[in-house]
Amino acid sequence: MLVGTPRGFRDILPREAEARERISEQVKACFAAHGYQPVETPMVEAHPSLEQGGHVPPSPFRLFDSDGGLLVLRPDITLAIARMVSTRMAGEPLPLRLRYHASVAREESTLAGQPRQFTQLGVELVGGDGVQGDAEVVGLLAEVLDALEVPHWSIVCGSVVPLTMLLACCSPSQAFAERALALVHGSDLVGLDELVDSQDMPAQAAQAVKRLPRLAGGIEVLDQLEELLASAGVGEASQGTADLRSLVRALPKLVASGRLKFDFSVINSFDYYTGTVFKGYAEGITAAVASGGRYDAVLANYGLRSTAACGFMLPLERLQEVLGEQGESGVVARKVRHAERPLRIAVPKGALFKDCVNALGAAGLPVDELSNLGRRLIVPAEGVEYVIVRAQDAPAFVAHGGADCGICGSDSIIEADVDVMQLVDLGFGSCRFVVAEPAWAEGSADEAYAWRGTVRVATKYPRITTAYYEGKGQQVDIVQLHGNIELGPIVGMCDRIVDITETGATLRQNDLVIVDDVMECGARFFAGPAAYRSDPRIRDLATRLAAVAQDR
Repeated sequence: MLVGTPRGFRDILPREAEARERISEQVKACFAAHGYQPVETPMVEAHPSLEQGGHVPPSPFRLFDSDGGLLVLRPDITLAIARMVSTRMAGEPLPLRLRYHASVAREESTLAGQPRQFTQLGVELVGGDGVQGDAEVVGLLAEVLDALEVPHWSIVCGSVVPLTMLLACCSPSQAFAERALALVHGSDLVGLDELVDSQDMPAQAAQAVKRLPRLAGGIEVLDQLEELLASAGVGEASQGTADLRSLVRALPKLVASGRLKFDFSVINSFDYYTGTVFKGYAEGITAAVASGGRYDAVLANYGLRSTAACGFMLPLERLQEVLGEQGESGVVARKVRHAERPLRIAVPKGALFKDCVNALGAAGLPVDELSNLGRRLIVPAEGVEYVIVRAQDAPAFVAHGGADCGICGSDSIIEADVDVMQLVDLGFGSCRFVVAEPAWAEGSADEAYAWRGTVRVATKYPRITTAYYEGKGQQVDIVQLHGNIELGPIVGMCDRIVDITETGATLRQNDLVIVDDVMECGARFFAGPAAYRSDPRIRDLATRLAAVAQDR
């Protein structure tokens, strides 16, 4: 029997432990120098207590105590500290400056190859002077990144306020607003475009909703944002940028150095953040090295109303990666700047390959080398490297740092369930997902559901299928196959199939009929969030590909 640690957890040996200790001590010294005091919260929290504060990341690490209470290994430190402040420190004079160094546990798929335990270092400023508190926290993050000598770092800021103001003003319905926020949270800007286009909205309002999460750059972006809000009819548009302008005034050196940038694709968790949201990036690492923001609503949920709160956390494992120390964070760190290496693009082989090459060529990239691949997996060209992958694997390559950006069908992105930014609908590779059953078995699936309480479905796409049946309020048992899906109901393994079809010819030849449409899909250009926000070449390529797609 092999004796080892559980999947996603690991031992840390002396050499690495010493590096972690050295980094942690530097960070804690910066925190302490600004008056932040250490606190500790339990590794195990009562699940209902955390849920009161806000959304709790899903975790399988749950247990019941002898009293029947549901407990959870903490997946987040901020919620635990907010709970502690509201119950144990409510009478303390404000502001409270708190710091922590603690482990959290989060679930990752067995096949994702990612760690499930992380160590976080962070601060929380509770009861600070609003935007001045934001400036203090962002300034402290800058000081920490400088002290650690993180290479080529920057802090990217946005705010949830402008988008919520915009949707409150021009959203055609509450359902639309909720869906729009969910798409921005999920970095699906193509889905946001499709949602807006499906509504009868004034042209300027529709354009504003589409453009706002794509705004990025220096201080000039705040002027652009105000113009965008005003064009959509948002009254007192300057309120949407007020907090960020205060941040600029409070941190002039950081702004002048170009270290503080603005990018409204960072905004997320609209039930959690109430103002400024920010992330720290270092060139060459495929994930943020810090993240934080203003979260007054969490304290309000615990009964501390009208109390400002802002903080950030640094994942220790990512700091190890970016500083060149031994460690395992599940991300890739390259030791060269963007301008000194080629842009790496994941290109899918198979049915999408020819259209991908044509689109990239039309966007101005050199593609001659792609005309005769042979068995090459990486194809270098001037300024770029093409990584040739299966379409289903492209999202994983981008999410885990094997490529900066890529192209594949939207179905592959959904099935991969990884953190990528969907940027452009390329206008090719269109097909649709359908539910089908044998023509001779019409009605039998409904009859089976009536007595069994579930539908048995064969598919290559379990996530898409599960989401479809959840939307219908039906339970589904999935038989996952990898080819010849049509055989499933024919030989009696299942009631129906969920599969892709272009013309329906294969279904007809096997006497299968379509009983419902699930979704339309097509080729999309996408990127890793860290790469998109720190490498201007990706944003430029997205703009050119969007122009090519429009010309189609």
